[in-house]
Amino acid sequence: MEKPIRSLTKSISWRIVATLTTILLVFAFTGDLVISGGVGGLEFLLKTVIYYVHERIWNTLNFGREQELKTS
Repeated sequence: MEKPIRSLTKSISWRIVATLTTILLVFAFTGDLVISGGVGGLEFLLKTVIYYVHERIWNTLNFGREQELKTS
């Protein structure tokens, strides 16, 4: 099972990549760096929290995992 800090680190690193993509897309449509940065900043915060919660829920499930053999 992953520790919460790993989930948080994965969430943040992915959000950086995805947020930069969002900023570039918004800038391409608006040509406004202030709007692009605002949308990107809000998107970063909200989606980081949502992804972290999503990751922690999935971490509680055994779906797709191999069972560990316990040895005495």
